[in-house]
Amino acid sequence: MMYKPSPLPPLAFRQKDDLAFHRELQRAANGYLQKRGEHRFADGKAFLKSALLVIACFSTYFVMLSSQGSVAFFIGYPLFIFFALLLAINVVHDASHNAVFQRGWANRWLNFWVTIPLGLDPDCWRVRHILFHHTHTNIRHYDLDIEENFLLRQTPYQRWYPFMRWQHLYWPLIAAMTFPALIWGFDWFDRFHFTRVAPKMRHQGAKGIGIFLLSKMLHLALALLLPYWVLSPYGIGIGTLLGVYLLSQMLASLIFVVLILGTHWAKATFYTPPESGRMAQGFYTHTFSTTYDWQTTPTWLTYWLGGLNLHLTHHVFPNWHHRHYPALAKIIQQTALQFGLDYHCVDAKTLWRYQQQFLRRMGEGEGFR
Repeated sequence: MMYKPSPLPPLAFRQKDDLAFHRELQRAANGYLQKRGEHRFADGKAFLKSALLVIACFSTYFVMLSSQGSVAFFIGYPLFIFFALLLAINVVHDASHNAVFQRGWANRWLNFWVTIPLGLDPDCWRVRHILFHHTHTNIRHYDLDIEENFLLRQTPYQRWYPFMRWQHLYWPLIAAMTFPALIWGFDWFDRFHFTRVAPKMRHQGAKGIGIFLLSKMLHLALALLLPYWVLSPYGIGIGTLLGVYLLSQMLASLIFVVLILGTHWAKATFYTPPESGRMAQGFYTHTFSTTYDWQTTPTWLTYWLGGLNLHLTHHVFPNWHHRHYPALAKIIQQTALQFGLDYHCVDAKTLWRYQQQFLRRMGEGEGFR
């Protein structure tokens, strides 16, 4: 019999607490669009950037394939995965929120093909990221990004073990294993109903499994089988190929986790769901209490990182393309000042310091009973 975890009861926020803030925020954001004669989706420049990343991704891939086992293989393969990561950050993230094209089917079609180089299943990612993380950020049992993993203590409600005293030092290794664990572990658990993700996926039954297996086979063929077939005569064995694949995925994973999860660790506010099923605060108050914006140095990096550093802005306007984030961040800052909400955009050094302080406190057992 297939294991099916019991669903969680619905959880709601106090909407009336944020109603005035929401109206003013939307008024300012819509005014920004009208003034520019704009829309919230991708534009020509965004599509050009995506095309350049696709070209860079497959150019490094063909450099790797044509390396004949030389040092170019060990440079080209990690760069191939790195540009696949940038495609996920700049394209997949927005398309999952239906913020690239105006039609949902076009976003889903785009996601299927763009995720193949990196290997993540787009529907598993969509459900985990949007339906669990975005709607229940830092809430115990509801936000799957902070699920207990017995290696890294991410909340005061999780169990503590003595080795966690050093988690502020070893956490990058755990972060680096996130992509390999998702691609070859959690994606499969999600699809085959071992988690709460599967019932919320778009395609169920044989169709869902077929699409899932097709995407995984295409990734396997692109990332491992074709390179092995081309390069094995030149001394690149399966062990070497798997090792470079794993290390490349780990590096990409570390970059991605630092960009996203660090903003929630740094804020260091976590909640347990009340028995009533209604949170004591509104959605915006909750978002401001759990998420930071932070600024890149140099600032142009924000553009190539898909605006993920403006993470609070993304949580407030998840269905807007990231090209609007710098302008939206200013709107949020001004509106928050009017309503007394605590908005901060910190620099990367400050974010790192807050993050490390939080991991030290959790590693020392703070809040553990």
